[in-house]
Amino acid sequence: MNIVDYPSLCIQTVQQPDSLSIEAGMELIRKIKNAEAEARERVEKARAEAAAMADAARSERAKRLADADQDRIRAIEAAVEQARKATQSEVEALKQKARQEREALRKAAEQKTGEAVEKVLSYLRG
Repeated sequence: MNIVDYPSLCIQTVQQPDSLSIEAGMELIRKIKNAEAEARERVEKARAEAAAMADAARSERAKRLADADQDRIRAIEAAVEQARKATQSEVEALKQKARQEREALRKAAEQKTGEAVEKVLSYLRG
């Protein structure tokens, strides 16, 4: 049976490390650091892209709101103009109707006045 002195074996291993395992370990550490740096860059790039997309969305929303506000103002102005034209037409129609009624009343009054004058004259002659 072989008796192995483990503490002395471990000390020998630490004192005489395998050069390949050190280089492999160092390479692994470099790869890990590179992967971490790449992951940080990707995260930062994704954050920047997300921020840019959010800014673009805010700008687009503000533009759509401004466009909608302009459309609303144009619609109000068009409605006011249409109402103004309709009112003007109605005013002209009412003026025309009033002229016709005044003319009809004037003719009726002249006719009745003429008839009344005739009656008075006929009574006085009479």
